Amino acid sequence: MVAFAAIDFETANIYRHSACAIGVTIVDRQRIISSDAYLIRPTSKWFKFTDIHGLTWDDVRDAPEFDEIWSELLPEIKHVDFLAAHNASFDRGVLSACCDYYSVRKFRKDFVCTMSLARNQWSIYPTRLPDVCSELNINLNHHEAGSDARACAKIVIHAQRNGWSFR
Repeated sequence: MVAFAAIDFETANIYRHSACAIGVTIVDRQRIISSDAYLIRPTSKWFKFTDIHGLTWDDVRDAPEFDEIWSELLPEIKHVDFLAAHNASFDRGVLSACCDYYSVRKFRKDFVCTMSLARNQWSIYPTRLPDVCSELNINLNHHEAGSDARACAKIVIHAQRNGWSFR
């Protein structure tokens, strides 16, 4: 059975390297073994998406920057088989942009998109995270990074229990 980590980023503004929160849920043998969320001090005080996630500069001004958080997370997730995220292209892009901005070595694992998984596994439409969670009876506090990451992990676990496998 594969181990994986579900991740979710929230960004302060339109720039991919403006991560202001990350949620990470680690799963092994279809069991959640840890789930955490971290605030991140982005590279700018400019917040455009407060109306979406509720975070402001005041919330993150004393938080560590991405490179500090990532150096703590990397040992915990380096042995997973893949990363999962809802609309994975967004989270993959944020992770890549943050790694580039901070000159941190990129994390080279495949991403599984739980949005695509929900479409392919159960024909769920629309596939916004709240819609998929409602259909699968998964609790969600949408746009709270920890909650979004846990929900993605549960979507993958649900799919695994219904016959889906990575690769």
